Amino acid sequence: MSRQPTHPGAILREDVIPALKEQGVSVSQFVRDLHISRNLLYGILDETRPITPNIAVRLGKVLGNGADIWLRMQQTYDLWVVENQLASELEEMPVYHVT
Repeated sequence: MSRQPTHPGAILREDVIPALKEQGVSVSQFVRDLHISRNLLYGILDETRPITPNIAVRLGKVLGNGADIWLRMQQTYDLWVVENQLASELEEMPVYHVT
């Protein structure tokens, strides 16, 4: 089991929000610009809510880096969590090679 990927909320919390604050953008302004609630943002920052396609599109637009990066980070995180939760069960499953 490899190292757990970083949840995109951690990237927002540790890198994006501080950089925005340096530019004079408050969290309140950020959520207004994203057209989301503070509760939703804080759920993402706390890593209890995922980045959905809807949120990814909003982040990609406001941050100028596109939705794909946010969706890929969330998918990578989600797959790692599920694969680790199911690890023992997956080991018992056969592998069928279908061509």
